[in-house]
Amino acid sequence: MGRPREFDEDGVLTAAREQFWSTGFAGTSMETIAAATGLGKGSLYGAFGGKRELFHRVFDDYCTAAVGSAAHRLDGDDEQAFERLTTYFLDHARTSAEPGHRACLLAKGAAELAEHDEVVSARSLAAFEELRRTFTAVLEACQRNGDVDPGADAPRLAGLLLTVHRGIEAVGEAGARESVLREGAQAALDGLPRPPGRAAGPARGTTRSGGGTRPGGGSRGR
Repeated sequence: MGRPREFDEDGVLTAAREQFWSTGFAGTSMETIAAATGLGKGSLYGAFGGKRELFHRVFDDYCTAAVGSAAHRLDGDDEQAFERLTTYFLDHARTSAEPGHRACLLAKGAAELAEHDEVVSARSLAAFEELRRTFTAVLEACQRNGDVDPGADAPRLAGLLLTVHRGIEAVGEAGARESVLREGAQAALDGLPRPPGRAAGPARGTTRSGGGTRPGGGSRGR
């Protein structure tokens, strides 16, 4: 019977994730991971396999957490659905423009590896599809509450929001100002089709402020 592992697996995975996140897959070696985690290379290989297998584990955990966070923030009653959606997108624009902001590991990993790594490609696509389903669910809640045209194709609109969401982060990574990102987010929200006879503009429970729709009482954070 083998000896039990004598290290904090979650702590090691967190340290490895931070290293991959900072220096990318190609720029990270098992030596740097060993230094970051405090484990010898032999222990890392024995516990997780090689560098690619360790990245796959870290990447999968990150994707699961990222999708879960979005679902948690957007879930709730129908009445506040558009407010939650607005808060989510405007907060995303704000954080994507913050100095020192790091693009999410999902985006960085997919950009670096998806073309040549089937595991990363499949996990990235699965994560994006889960995000699209999350956006579909909140849009359907908006439809039930009368904030979005009930005859509109919610999954198609969710695909649009997913593209805008990922684009905001990419443009923010290039150094775009927060105002530019907020305007893009707001344009996407304003462009959602309203019920017949209802003009486009802030949904019920939101007010205009500072060039964007600002939900009353919405929480900050990602």
